[in-house]
Amino acid sequence: MKPILKLYRGYANEQELIVMGHVFKPTRKKDYDFRKKSFKNATSIISLFRIKTQSNADVYLDYKNTKIHTKTLIDGYFKFCVPLEKTESYGWIDYQVSIIFENQIITTKESYIRPKKENLGIISDIDDTFLVSYSLNPFKKLYFLLFKNVNSRKVYDDVVPHYQALSFSGRNNDEEQNAFFYVSSSEWNLYRFIVKFTEIHQFPKAVLLLKDIKTSLKDFFWTGRGGHNHKFEKIKHILEFYPNLKYILLGDDSQQDPLLYEAICKIFPVSIKAVYIRKTGKCEKEKVIKILKNLESMNVAVCYFTNSSEAIAHSKRIGLIS
Repeated sequence: MKPILKLYRGYANEQELIVMGHVFKPTRKKDYDFRKKSFKNATSIISLFRIKTQSNADVYLDYKNTKIHTKTLIDGYFKFCVPLEKTESYGWIDYQVSIIFENQIITTKESYIRPKKENLGIISDIDDTFLVSYSLNPFKKLYFLLFKNVNSRKVYDDVVPHYQALSFSGRNNDEEQNAFFYVSSSEWNLYRFIVKFTEIHQFPKAVLLLKDIKTSLKDFFWTGRGGHNHKFEKIKHILEFYPNLKYILLGDDSQQDPLLYEAICKIFPVSIKAVYIRKTGKCEKEKVIKILKNLESMNVAVCYFTNSSEAIAHSKRIGLIS
C-alpha cells in the first residue's frame, strides 16, 4: 500500500504562489464513491472522517525546473508559500507536487488561479448559500450528508445562473473569469465532495478554503459546526492577498455570515462592492436587517433575498451583470 497525496486548488498574486494539500497514511479503504446510495453512502462519508494523516512527510513542489522541499505538519497538511517569478500567465495554471515512498515517486497535479488586478473577487459560503444543507436543523443536515449522495443533493433555484454571470462580470471574453473562492466551515475531509458537487451543477471553478481536517468519528458529528473565526480569518487573508480586487460576498442568515461580512466591510472599507445574504427561514431576521442597513451606510450594495432570481435582478440593477 502507498500513502495518498491529495492536492487542493491554489492561488497566486503578482508576487507569491500558495498551494496546499494533505498526505495520508496507506489504507485499504476505497476512496469515496459518488454513486453510492443510502447506507453505503453513509459508510463512505464516515470513512472520510476516519482517515489517518502522515506527519513530517517529505513533499516536493515542481516549480521552474526545480524541486522545492517541505514537510507535512502534525495533521498531514502541507502548504507551499513561494515567491512567484514574473510571468504573463493569468487564469488557471497547472502545478505538480510529489512524495517519495520506498524509492517510488508519487505525483499529483492540480491548478492554481492568478487573477488580473482589474478582476472581481467573489467569496461565497457553501452550506445554505448555494448547497441546500438545512443548517438550522443539525439532525436533518447530518441525515442529508449521510444518506443523500452528491448526485442527489440540491442547489437553490437560479443560484447557478447568478454565479455564472458574476464569474464573467466586467470580463471582455468567455475565457476571462473572475476569481471565485468558496469559504466554508466544512472540513478538508469534504473537499472532493464539494468539488464534485460544484462540477455537477456547473458552478464557477473556485479555490476552496476549509477548516482543519478531522480524523475521528466523534469529530464527524460536529462537522461544519463550532466557531466561525476560521471563515473570518480566511476571508481577511484573501482580501489582504489581493488588495487590488473588488469583492462580492455571498452568504446566508443561518449562522454568522452577516456578522462576519460586516466586520470585513469595516476593515476593508473600499474593497467590498456588494453583500448578498440568503434568507433561510420564513421571516427576515431583525439583526440581519440592521447589519445590512449599516453596510448600506458604508456605500456597500446589499441584497437580502429568498430566491436567487431576486439576487440576479439586484445584480443587474447595480450594474454587476448585464
